Amino acid sequence: MAEGGEITPEQTEQLIQFQDLTGIEDMDKCRQILERHNWNIEIAVQDTFNESEGRPSVFEDQVRERRREVEPVVNVNPVDQRVFTIIRPQPVTTWSQWFTMLVISPFRFTFSTFYGIFNWVRRLVWPDPRRIVVDPVADVMSFIHNYEETYGAIHPTFYQGTYSQAVNDAKKELKFLLVYLHSGEHQDTPSFCRETLGNTDVCEFINTRMLFWAASIDTPEGYRVSLTLRENTYPFLAIIVQRDSRMTVVARIEGAIKPQDLIQRLTRVMNDMEGYLVAARHDREARQFTQTLRQQQDQAYEESLKADQEKARKRKEEDDKKKMEEINAQKLADEKERKIQERDELKRQKLESLPAEADANDTDSIKVVFKMPNGIRLERCFLNSQSLQVVYDYIFVQDDVPNEFQIVTNYPRRVLQCQSTDDVPTVQTLSEAGLQKREMLYVQDISD
Repeated sequence: MAEGGEITPEQTEQLIQFQDLTGIEDMDKCRQILERHNWNIEIAVQDTFNESEGRPSVFEDQVRERRREVEPVVNVNPVDQRVFTIIRPQPVTTWSQWFTMLVISPFRFTFSTFYGIFNWVRRLVWPDPRRIVVDPVADVMSFIHNYEETYGAIHPTFYQGTYSQAVNDAKKELKFLLVYLHSGEHQDTPSFCRETLGNTDVCEFINTRMLFWAASIDTPEGYRVSLTLRENTYPFLAIIVQRDSRMTVVARIEGAIKPQDLIQRLTRVMNDMEGYLVAARHDREARQFTQTLRQQQDQAYEESLKADQEKARKRKEEDDKKKMEEINAQKLADEKERKIQERDELKRQKLESLPAEADANDTDSIKVVFKMPNGIRLERCFLNSQSLQVVYDYIFVQDDVPNEFQIVTNYPRRVLQCQSTDDVPTVQTLSEAGLQKREMLYVQDISD
């Protein structure tokens, strides 16, 4: 109930539906009855019929049990509901049949009028027993048993519970619910049950994609659902799914539909409505995630109350450690950058001071072939009087040279001392190092 005595749009719709079912013109009285029954329209309608027929009110235990079961309100007539009506082909009427119908029509009208009056009087004296729902589960199970005895065991899997339970499960599992109302007296029922519901493709389609609930309108539970859905003819199917947070009858199929036509109609409706289920699943997952996250946060908060100081200390230590690591990493990066810059500057200086290549025809020239670590070969002519430092500087200024390297002769293998050290302050010339007119030298990477 909304504040200030107002009722919600949903309750207004229930109020109109209750007035339509019971025929009570006083709107205030309808509202009082619904409020007394906690806006459970099914129990309110049943209780009203019982009182009008002089029967006792609904069993209190049953009322309490039903009120424990939260049944979502089903929107049975949305404005965009699809209605598929299968017209039964009419046989060709001959002139003799037209004449016969013309003759007997007055008698038929008189008979139907008296029969209608008789039924009205009979309902006043002997109320319809279908209006008293005593054991809805037993009604459903009895229908399933009778159905299998009559039409066999090949059929979609029946939901073994009440209509309310089926609606609740479809809402909870976010599935489509297909409702079938069975009329054993209708002429199209036997063929529909055997040919359509007994079709293996139909059975597999329904069993793998939706819940299937069915009941006979001759039972109290089936009759109650019939009053709610208000079908026009039989066989009758209704497709119910959650749409915009409310269970809604999105489509009706009335008449004896063929198996493949039924599959096509169901597929079309499911494809059109799948987006609502996807959105509902997403919203439900988001709510569950939020709820789970909130529970975890609450639990973590309660536990953290006992160890806030310890966590703060550890957090500070981790922050200090992280800052120190960042400082050290920055120092290493700066040092690396500084070395790169120094090396580039040294290369520039070496390149500027590097003597020009000796003439290959000069008798004092030595042609040296260098094999780099990456497989590249370099060739250059040096004077035999030049220092091995010149050879080292020539390799040093190359682009692909390793950071640390040494120059090695091929045979006999020996490392050339190309730079001065404390032990060897003077660097040999190429001639003193024993290099011949043409030499192959190897540049080895010793960075590691």
